Amino acid sequence: MALRELTKEERDTARRKALAARVERAQLKKEFGNGGISFDDVLKRASSSEAVARLKTLELLESLPGVGRVTATKALEDLGISVNRRLGGLGVKQRRALKEYLAELG
Repeated sequence: MALRELTKEERDTARRKALAARVERAQLKKEFGNGGISFDDVLKRASSSEAVARLKTLELLESLPGVGRVTATKALEDLGISVNRRLGGLGVKQRRALKEYLAELG
């Protein structure tokens, strides 16, 4: 089944919405990396903002100073969390495990 073609106005609206989501995620990663907000605050935002809920957990960890792709990937694997898992899809045990891991880092 083919999707219907969007009008110019609909495409413009979608572009603005996507840009706003990217800006929101970038700001969140910056604040989290600087220590301006806690992991609990990130999870609260994820429950109220679809843009934050769609942020990959791997990207959030990479925003921390001294944590790159390899370290973040290893941490998620050690915690039993898929590298493709998004913040909104984290379960209770996964959230708790990540919170403990971040407490050890910090």
